Amino acid sequence: MSDSKNGMPAEKNDQVENNDQQYSLNDDRRVKVLSPGALIAKRFFRNRLAVVGLVILVVMFLFSFLGGVISPYGQDETFSTTTQLNTQYAGITETTTRRYTAAEGADFGALVQANANSAINEGATSFERDGVTYTIEQPAPDLYTFSSGGSIVAYASTYVVSVPAGMTTPSFDFQIAAITAISAANATDDAPAEDAPEVTEDGTVVVESDEGDAAADAAEAEAAGNTFTADGATYTFDESGNVMDASGATVAMVSPFVISSSDGNTVIPDDLREALLTAIDADASEVVYTDEAGAEHSYSISYDAYSKVYNVTETTENMVYDRYASPSLEHWLGTDGNGMDMLTRLMYGGRVSLIIGFIVVFIAAGLGVIMGGISGYFGGWVDNLIMRIVDIFYCLPSMPIIIILGSAMDAMRLDPWIRMIYLMLILGFLSWPGIARLVRGQILSLREQEFMLATEATGITVPHRIIRHLIPNVMPQLIVSCTMSLGSTIITEATLSFLGLGVKFPFASWGNIISDVNNAFVMTNYWFIWIPAGICLLLAVLGFNFVGDGLRDAFDPKMNR
Repeated sequence: MSDSKNGMPAEKNDQVENNDQQYSLNDDRRVKVLSPGALIAKRFFRNRLAVVGLVILVVMFLFSFLGGVISPYGQDETFSTTTQLNTQYAGITETTTRRYTAAEGADFGALVQANANSAINEGATSFERDGVTYTIEQPAPDLYTFSSGGSIVAYASTYVVSVPAGMTTPSFDFQIAAITAISAANATDDAPAEDAPEVTEDGTVVVESDEGDAAADAAEAEAAGNTFTADGATYTFDESGNVMDASGATVAMVSPFVISSSDGNTVIPDDLREALLTAIDADASEVVYTDEAGAEHSYSISYDAYSKVYNVTETTENMVYDRYASPSLEHWLGTDGNGMDMLTRLMYGGRVSLIIGFIVVFIAAGLGVIMGGISGYFGGWVDNLIMRIVDIFYCLPSMPIIIILGSAMDAMRLDPWIRMIYLMLILGFLSWPGIARLVRGQILSLREQEFMLATEATGITVPHRIIRHLIPNVMPQLIVSCTMSLGSTIITEATLSFLGLGVKFPFASWGNIISDVNNAFVMTNYWFIWIPAGICLLLAVLGFNFVGDGLRDAFDPKMNR
């Protein structure tokens, strides 16, 4: 027979009594105790927006700090590509009217030249000007000489004597002799030269360099009778009008065309010069020239009717920055205006923007806690003085001051790294008054409570009271304020960098990346330059705001939202 109580077996009755004792209301084991930190974390993670903001910030930090490490490119590494560019190579001017050249010391000005033109057009053999009689002779089809007192004082011709770069202008007698010989040779020999460049069906002149032996060329020209004597020396010339001395070196060029290089120093090879003139004569627009080294050069010829000059441009392959390249497997977000990988710049830009935001907030928080703690604890004239300083800082126009200082740093041409340090110091120094007022208000309410009276009664020093007992009680509000300030600080830095007054090249920040939209063409055609940076900036600021709201609710759950 079992021992029972109220009709229940004895063993069952003992178990019920044990359970009632274990879960009694006055038993401490019934209550699950959470630390203040765990309680705040529990409240924080109950807020979905706060969790979303935390996830966004974790992703942004990993993207900025870890992404820059694993990226195969550097933040200032540039990429190049080959492209064909048309550069001005030379200009060719055709002489269609007679040009007058006077002997040294001779007076043969514009008025005399006008009389000379009239006399030639009328077929006269002489004319008079200012009491001086000039005799006109025509030693060659395209050359007129003017003599006075038995000596030649000037000549007129459509042929122009030019010299290679670095050589002196030949004598007056040399010019007359050279023009006479070459003009006469061209008048009697209308057939094209045997080795003249040929024009293809598509209007292209193709020629290969064949400099050969200069002395042999001179000997060949002499054998053909293309010689003249001037200043006691014998010179030879070829079909292109190149005048050579006894050694075969070209000393002058005589032609109705004046060919001058664009930089004034480039020596144009004789065979290329001949090919260009052949192209002009055949109305061809393209010349393909192979030099002695076997390199092929392509030249385009266009006529400018306004200046009456044939412009010769050379098509060359040049290495240029791969600017604004579209997204590809090599560059996932393309390249920027400096040929740098946009994804890598975005990663390093996030690192710079986040570091600047945190350092500025730490500087502001440090100054604000010190000034606000002293002001709130001591009160009296100390509080009055510090609060007036805070009022002065509130009256300062922060943005104009920062812009002025940024312009001053531009004028000083500071190193980008030093400039970034100054930027953080300036932003931090101008941001502390708000935190100081927050800390002061909290300490004013805390210093009159019982625990502070106990610290005073036990003889704890003033710095120890502020640092160990007051500041920790202000930390919840301080953390919320700093978290909310991070977003606005990043926005301020981005604004300054967008205006060109913040972070400078080669450092990247989201602000100076977005500054490319200053160019309307870039903004409308290269979305991959500025939209990703804008999205990163938006997400970072949004994440800090969400986390700040979540911390505020977690620290003060009774506050109405």
